[in-house]
Amino acid sequence: MQFSEIIGHQEAKAMLLKSVQQNHVAHAQLFLGQEGSANLALALAYATYVNCEAKQANDSCGTCGSCAKMNKLVHPDFNFVMPVTTTKSVSKDALSSRFMNEWREFVLANPYQGLNDWMQHIGAENKQGNISKEESRQLVKLVSLKAFEGDYKIVVVWLPELMHPTAANALLKLLEEPPAKTLFLLVAQAAEKLLATITSRTQIMQVRQFTEQEVVQYLQEQYNTNPDVAHQVAQLAEGNLNVAGKLTSEISSDYFSFFTDWMRNCYSYKFGEMVDMSDKFQTLGRENQKNFLLYALNLFRKVMLYGIDAGLVTYLPPAELDFVQKFSKLITGDNAGQLAEELNQAHYHIERNANPKMVFVDSSIQIAGYLRGN
Repeated sequence: MQFSEIIGHQEAKAMLLKSVQQNHVAHAQLFLGQEGSANLALALAYATYVNCEAKQANDSCGTCGSCAKMNKLVHPDFNFVMPVTTTKSVSKDALSSRFMNEWREFVLANPYQGLNDWMQHIGAENKQGNISKEESRQLVKLVSLKAFEGDYKIVVVWLPELMHPTAANALLKLLEEPPAKTLFLLVAQAAEKLLATITSRTQIMQVRQFTEQEVVQYLQEQYNTNPDVAHQVAQLAEGNLNVAGKLTSEISSDYFSFFTDWMRNCYSYKFGEMVDMSDKFQTLGRENQKNFLLYALNLFRKVMLYGIDAGLVTYLPPAELDFVQKFSKLITGDNAGQLAEELNQAHYHIERNANPKMVFVDSSIQIAGYLRGN
């Protein structure tokens, strides 16, 4: 993977490039970010750059022998350790090395996926994956050999917080006395679950979530998503590209138009129209109903922020901005909390299989009263 394939994160890319160019490559680095962030993607791009035979100023060349192998994740000096468990095809001795074909398919398809996706990919949906104590012996063997081709032997440990204590202690010893020209890249989501002694021996790269505009760009480039839908998905995904990709196939309605019509009918006390809208809400399906209410909450939050300070809302499409400007005039200190709580309650009840039509009508009546100060 190359840095150019990762949307945004220019500040992180610049730091990683600089460390290699100035020969300040730390032997153990922790890429810390939430699920759906660019932590694994950045680690892969960094590993590719480290062993690239014709490094460019801003990226690996992408064409040399090392890059060609890295792009397929088959470089002999590039190794992975990841959580695994027994499956139908691997009934015992579940080690990372026995899942490498599946891992390559998984990462090459989408480096922003999470643990549940990985468990489903290997056919272990109902099991908990971990990095077992047996893996520690394999890890020691991996790093005992010298690099075959590249400058560095690189070991990527995905989700090290799921290590068995024995494996974690083995890794700690390797970090304390690292083999020459060996680079450990830990890709974690929860630093607090790692041994403090491991964290203290790594150079930490904090990887932020993607911005809404970056998510929109990703969806348009990878899924050819309609700009309006992409923006609605971005508001729901909260910077998680894994969630964003899944939501593109779930959203089947124009949430923005539905929400604006709903609020106008509530404000105008058009109860007949509200009942008609409840029929449409019922046909959305439960996942779409939940997603719509989350979208409504997100947009409502921006309305409140705009009322406080317009500068707090970084970007909105013209239609949404116009609505937010007008709607913010109806939001006061008295009704803001009531409206947010009503949308939260609606989502809560839908999530617990309440009748969607009844939930929608009841929320509409409550919201109408709050908007008119009743």
